[in-house]
Amino acid sequence: MSLNSVNTNMGAMIALQSLNVTQSQLSATQKQISTGYRVADATDDGAAYAIAQSVRSTVGSLTSANQQLGGVQGLLSTTQSGLNDVSNTMASMRDVLLKLADQNVSGNERTQYAAQYTSYLAQVKTFIQDANYNGKSLVGNISGSNGVFARIAVVRNESGSTYGISTFSGSALYTSIAFTASQLNSATSVQAFLTATGTFLNTQNSLGSALNTVGAEINYVNNQITYNSDKIDALNSGLGALVDADLAKESAQLTALQIRQQLGTQALSLANSAPQTLLSLFK
Repeated sequence: MSLNSVNTNMGAMIALQSLNVTQSQLSATQKQISTGYRVADATDDGAAYAIAQSVRSTVGSLTSANQQLGGVQGLLSTTQSGLNDVSNTMASMRDVLLKLADQNVSGNERTQYAAQYTSYLAQVKTFIQDANYNGKSLVGNISGSNGVFARIAVVRNESGSTYGISTFSGSALYTSIAFTASQLNSATSVQAFLTATGTFLNTQNSLGSALNTVGAEINYVNNQITYNSDKIDALNSGLGALVDADLAKESAQLTALQIRQQLGTQALSLANSAPQTLLSLFK
């Protein structure tokens, strides 16, 4: 095909094709710079985008799981605080019982110690009633409780696996140490409460076990939150390596493409003017 043709301008066609390629590359580079992503949607890299969307979904699920665990973290901390206050109060109650177990304590002195025990008992009930968080309680199966008493199975990871949180019967604890006035008035009865197999010491031991369980559950939840957070960081790091744009590289590429675009436009202009030179042959 002759290059000196007014019907088919090969130079212009080649220049236009080159300019179109440059324009396409320039658009892709500008997209990366404006979005910050090498893979902003499925048109950039379908396989990478599909993987990125799956990773983003996992990150979102782990974030939601940590939010749920955070709520349980508050509930467990409140429960631990309540049970710890009960434990400290029971230590004082035991001191009073030791005095009431003495046969020599009688009359008004015994009455005062019994009243002191009853006051401590009222505090225990209050601690149990108020050990609630966000309307929930792990110990509040007692009249006047401020939270709904129910076992909790909290979602702990992106797969929806759950971790069960234990409940403790605040009602049973309170009832076991709610000694009557007649019982407190009898040194023999009080001595029985304080024996190795007595009601009060058994309740103290059960309370110690409950505190141990709550402490273990708090540690588990804290560790799970930390693990989930570390996993989120790792996933985001991998996601960045997969889809993030190298802005320094793309900035340099943008400058080069803009120069190529200018040169391509000039080349096309020159190619389009070539047929005009043929007209001079007819002058």
